[in-house]
Amino acid sequence: MTEASVPRPTSSRARWAVPAVVAVAVTGAFLAPPLLASADESVLPDVTPGQLVTTIAAAEPVPLSGTVVYTARLGLPEIPLAEMTGADPIALLGGSSTLRVWTDGAERSRVALLGSASEYSVVQDGAEAWTYSSSDDAVVHYTLSAADQARFDALADDARAGTLPEVAGGLPTPDEAARAALAQVEQYSTVAMGDQTTVAGRDAYQLVVTPKDASTLIGKVVVAIDAETSTPLRVQTWSSTDSSSPALEIGFTDVAFTTPDDAVLAFSAPAGAAVKDVVVPLPEMTGAEPETAPGTLPEGVSITGTGWETVTTWSGLDVASLIAGDPAALATVPGAELTIGSESAQDLIEEFMPSDGSGSPSIPTLDTSVLYDQLTTAVPEGRLLSSTLLSVLVTDDGRVLVGAVPAETLRAMA
Repeated sequence: MTEASVPRPTSSRARWAVPAVVAVAVTGAFLAPPLLASADESVLPDVTPGQLVTTIAAAEPVPLSGTVVYTARLGLPEIPLAEMTGADPIALLGGSSTLRVWTDGAERSRVALLGSASEYSVVQDGAEAWTYSSSDDAVVHYTLSAADQARFDALADDARAGTLPEVAGGLPTPDEAARAALAQVEQYSTVAMGDQTTVAGRDAYQLVVTPKDASTLIGKVVVAIDAETSTPLRVQTWSSTDSSSPALEIGFTDVAFTTPDDAVLAFSAPAGAAVKDVVVPLPEMTGAEPETAPGTLPEGVSITGTGWETVTTWSGLDVASLIAGDPAALATVPGAELTIGSESAQDLIEEFMPSDGSGSPSIPTLDTSVLYDQLTTAVPEGRLLSSTLLSVLVTDDGRVLVGAVPAETLRAMA
C-alpha cells in the first residue's frame, strides 16, 4: 500500500499543497517547452524568500483539476518488463508519464496515472481510499474499523474546529512555522528567489533552494508557486552531476482552480472488476518527539551526517526475504514493531497473501527480484543502486545504507 493510499486525518492548513498528492509521492514533472514561459519582464510584486514561504504556509486549500506531466532522468538501467509499458507506478522510475489530478480542496481527491492503453487510479474520500488498475481490472478498497473510523471522525472534527491539542514543539501560527522551516533550510542551503515565470498559463514565483554542501547529489530544487493561490505548480530537482536538465520534474501543463464534478471524485468499481476490501489500522496519535532527540531512533537504525549529506543505515535486515515479498521479513525491519506489531496490522499483511499459502504477495504483479537485479549492480560490499539523486547500498551482512550522496560515499562507510 502506498503512502498516497493510506487515509489519515490532516489539518486544513496541512492540505495547502494539494499537488503534493503527486509531488511528494513522485517529486518531479516534465513540461513541454511551449508551456515553460520564459521570465520576461517582471509583472508580479517583488517578494523575499521569507515572505513567500510565509504566504505558502498561511494559504488555504483550494479545489482544482488539471494535467500533470512527470519526467524522471535518474540514470537508472532500463527495465525491459511488460509492466513498464502500461499505467504502473513503477513506470515512474524513468521517462515521462501523464497524470490527471482532481481535488475539492478538502477531503476528496483523485489521481490517475495514464498509460497508452491503461490507467492506475488512487481515489480518497475522507478515511476511505481506493486503488484501481485497469490492466488488472482490480480494485483495492481501504477502510478503517468502526472504532478507528469514530476516532478519525473525532480528529477531523477537531481539526476543522481548530481544537486539536497542541503537539510538543509545535508552532502556533503559519508565519512562525514558515519562518522556522526557512531557518532550518537555510542552515544547510541558500534560499533565493528565482525568475518569475508562467506555468500552465499561471503567473508564478520561483523559490530556489541550493545545498551548501558539495558532497550531496542534489544540485538544487526549484519550486514554482502560483502567485494567486500559493499552490505549487511545478517542482524541479536538479542533480549536482548534470546541470543540463532536471533529474526529476513534476508540474501542471493545465490547471483550473474550480471544484471538480462530484462524479469525478466519487468512486464506483467498474463492472466485473475484482474488488478486495482491506481494513487499515489507524495509528495512535501520541505527541510528537523531536526527531533529533537522543534515543528516539529504533534500535538498528543510525543516522550519519546532517542536512543534504545525511545517510541512514538499517541493520540486521533479511534483505533476500524482503525482496521476495515475504511479509514475515518485515519483522527484521528496525522499528517495524511500531506499526506491524498490532493484530489489525498483521491482518492487513495477511490480506495480501494468496489463498494457496505460497508466501508471495497476491497484489503486486511485478517480479520484485527481477526488478532488484535490474536496478542494482554487484559491488564487493553487496548490491548498489546508483542514481542521479539517490544512492542505496545493500550489504551482504544485512545492512541498507541510503543517502542523497555519491555511491562511493556509501561504499566507504560500509
